[in-house]
Amino acid sequence: MTDIDSVLAALADDPYNAVVALDAPGVRAQQPGPGPLHRMPVAVKDLIDVAGMPTRCGSAVLADAPPATADAEVVVRLRAAGAVIVAKTHTHEFAYGPTGDVAVQGPCHNPHDPDRITGGSSAGSAAAVAAGMVPLALGTDTGCSVRTPAALCGVVGLKPAFGALPTAGVFPLSETCDHVGLLGADVTVVATAFGALTGQLLDPTAPLTGVVIGRPTDPYWRVHDPEIAAGVEHAAATLSVAGASVREVTMPGIDELGATYPVIVGAEAYATHREWLAQRPDDYQPATRARLLATARMPAADYVGAQRTRRSVSARLREQLGGVDLLLTPTTPIRATPIGAEHVEAPDGARVQVRPALLSLTLPFSLLGVPAVSIPAPGVTGLPAGVQLAGLRGGEQAVLAAAARVSSG
Repeated sequence: MTDIDSVLAALADDPYNAVVALDAPGVRAQQPGPGPLHRMPVAVKDLIDVAGMPTRCGSAVLADAPPATADAEVVVRLRAAGAVIVAKTHTHEFAYGPTGDVAVQGPCHNPHDPDRITGGSSAGSAAAVAAGMVPLALGTDTGCSVRTPAALCGVVGLKPAFGALPTAGVFPLSETCDHVGLLGADVTVVATAFGALTGQLLDPTAPLTGVVIGRPTDPYWRVHDPEIAAGVEHAAATLSVAGASVREVTMPGIDELGATYPVIVGAEAYATHREWLAQRPDDYQPATRARLLATARMPAADYVGAQRTRRSVSARLREQLGGVDLLLTPTTPIRATPIGAEHVEAPDGARVQVRPALLSLTLPFSLLGVPAVSIPAPGVTGLPAGVQLAGLRGGEQAVLAAAARVSSG
């Protein structure tokens, strides 16, 4: 049985700016029923409604938001599975950034090095799990926002297939790319939680014999850190020993697909924020405001064209990779960078733009809508990094079974 008072004490003593709202009396008043998550403390990203608590999305725009009158559907399901909702966690403002250092509350700090970013936008959820405050947290993922902070904080982050978890009661960033996801201390807790939320019976110990895993070799997947590359090699070897068939693949059109992301997300995000931007622009963080306004005058034809390209390239990739069950890639090409840094010099000597780098290797699977999980990269020393498994066939079951095998060594 979980000692909720100990969890609350850890959350109240949060040194990483991971927790943005905590209602200890409300937590103690919860009466969790039986279920697979009985008395498991769960933190919730402050983009997701929790009854009785305001949803402020890391922004002064919503500083006066009243408490939510109802739980988001995914929170309803958590409670039904026996979980105890313990806190709201830091988000990059309106989830519009992969770093976790732009919010009205200030930056979230990486538990492995507080001078460095957690990644975003589910920054506080990743930090709270990494620091051992909670074993499980909810996040959202539009292009990277569960998997990138999971990688940079050394935890497990699952972005399920598009629509697998409900987005009702979740503040939108991009309605055709938004996913609700899970961050956990290990693959087992994430698999248990996902199963509880969907009614699926998942077995992360399922054998991998006969599973075909592709390793993309296109220049798009280049990393700037040799230890991350070695971690992918290590994961591939582990999966091969476990009975999977690991082979190199190419992904024609992957650059073209990636280029649709800022158009699609930018147009959809601006549509959500247009009135507030006109009425109270100064309430946004400058970086968020600039990003939203960058697509204010985008022609509708650009958005329609990007969605058409997304569909056509997705179909081409599915045909090209028709015999492949999973893809194995790095989660990010770099590790956690200093808070506020826009560029860094990577271990390979390259000068890297931080924001695009943290998005680049995860966003294709958001656009494709397939499940993808980040797990700690094996063999990496120092700051954590992640390897990513994405499911073309077999859904979350296949992804999590492969992730569990890599995690167990």
